[in-house]
Amino acid sequence: MSKKMTVSEIQAMKLRGDQSVAMVVWDAQMAAIADDCGADFLIVGDSVGVNLWGQSNNLEITLDEMMIAVKAVRRGAPQALLCADIPFGPVQIGIKEGVEAAIRLVQEGGADLVKIDSAPDFPEVIEAVTRAGIPVFAQMGVSPQSASKYGFAISDLQQPESLVPDDMLGQLIEEAKIVERAGAAMIDFTNSGPVIGKAVSEAVKIPVIGGMGGGPWLDGRIRMLHAAIGYGTKFLDDDAPSAYAYVARIARDAVTELINDVRSGRQIKGGIGRK
Repeated sequence: MSKKMTVSEIQAMKLRGDQSVAMVVWDAQMAAIADDCGADFLIVGDSVGVNLWGQSNNLEITLDEMMIAVKAVRRGAPQALLCADIPFGPVQIGIKEGVEAAIRLVQEGGADLVKIDSAPDFPEVIEAVTRAGIPVFAQMGVSPQSASKYGFAISDLQQPESLVPDDMLGQLIEEAKIVERAGAAMIDFTNSGPVIGKAVSEAVKIPVIGGMGGGPWLDGRIRMLHAAIGYGTKFLDDDAPSAYAYVARIARDAVTELINDVRSGRQIKGGIGRK
């Protein structure tokens, strides 16, 4: 993008009724593509450990490992508005540690803002990071466990006619207001659904943007670029139209052709005149 996006502009988009688009990326090449296509901001998520590096869960990744991905994305998209996840650990330990992690992601990694998971549980950290001059993208929402307490499944929340209990809706609206009062610049709402998502978005002035379980009822959307293009191995045999492309299949076909060329004594494509 020729003009650098800002957090203030994302907030202004909500007031205008314009949908913002965030892409989760972890490397320089995908960052450059997403930025060139016009994504409003980029997110380096802690899911890089699971989805790209083969870690077993999102709690495994360290701040040092996050720094590798954040720096790579910044190199690939020097002008992009860049958000970096604070991985599990610093925020949970304490306010000082959370602020130090946020400062490091900005100073060393080149991030413009940071994302704090389960943000309603850590309003003091949001306040402290914001006081340090770093905008906070506050994650909150509905988990399978929290939905089950109200007799719901996550899939139930996606139905427009679902009757959401008043106490469940009230709790989520209050959580959104908690992070807004703490100074959060934006909210990352997980598993919103059209009923809850619309109500929460209307209850706060800051943008409410959603990835998993989100939709046009929010102020914007988040999509993991590798999933959008069908990059992962799970897309090799996925018949459902869940991606905009199926790069894993293309890669499998290309690598198979290359191996067949070598074993058949043919020159590989791009091999002539190359060392």
